Amino acid sequence: MSNAKKIAEFLQNHPQVSWVNYPSLKGNKYYDLAQKYLPKGAGSIFTFGIKGGYDAAKKFIESLEIFSLLANVADAKSLVIHPSSTTHSQLSEEEQKACGVTPDQIRLSIGIEDVDDLIYDIEQALKKTVGA
Repeated sequence: MSNAKKIAEFLQNHPQVSWVNYPSLKGNKYYDLAQKYLPKGAGSIFTFGIKGGYDAAKKFIESLEIFSLLANVADAKSLVIHPSSTTHSQLSEEEQKACGVTPDQIRLSIGIEDVDDLIYDIEQALKKTVGA
């Protein structure tokens, strides 16, 4: 769980990221509840929004080297998915929004790899999305 929080904090401060939804981050609407009910941390799965929307999200995922593109979650290895183009692609844009899925949304499931390696992978992928 500490890997997930470190990565969420990294993303929260990255200029190419528009939002991060992770309950253990200060400022999250569920932060107080997470502190009360999840004292060891909010877990390894969270979402974030990448600036540039749908195309940038797809380019980001294609550029990752350590993360695996898979729909399952909570694995020992780090996973990534773009719900708008995969798990929710059969829905219209309006239906996706009703489900809380946005074109810029990326879901990460953080594994047990070295956190610095994961941050490096995310950073190099974000650099490749500039102008995507």
